[in-house]
Amino acid sequence: MKFNIFLTLIISLLFFGCAPEKDKIDRELSDIKDPKVLQYAIEGKILYENYCANCHQNDGTGLGKLIPPLKGSDYMENEPGKTVRIIKHGLKGEITVNGQVYNQPMPANPNLTNMEIAQIVTYIYNIWGNEKGVIDGKKVAEYLETKKE
Repeated sequence: MKFNIFLTLIISLLFFGCAPEKDKIDRELSDIKDPKVLQYAIEGKILYENYCANCHQNDGTGLGKLIPPLKGSDYMENEPGKTVRIIKHGLKGEITVNGQVYNQPMPANPNLTNMEIAQIVTYIYNIWGNEKGVIDGKKVAEYLETKKE
């Protein structure tokens, strides 16, 4: 297990460590210093790109007035429980994100495990200017037991 974490860190440092200097408001994987957060976020990035980026875009900016942004979203700010439930169960109906009304349904992802959801949520809550730490599988299970929106 420790070897896998070490290997993940080495690979991520080689891959992300040579990135050019950027605006620090746009936090990226290479900015994450906590090894556990980084491990979750690396896996989360892959899952995000496979399940979420088609609509929300790789940079989290969404699709204009059709699909809401995740980056800088007031709708999901400090609400990882809501985000977890939306990823797992989907969302229908009108929502307002950053003052813009959206009414495009988001499909559910019932086949994602709690760990996969934890990795996605850890990723999106630790980049794009966020720094929320690890949201682990146990916390995801707690959020999914909560029925509120």
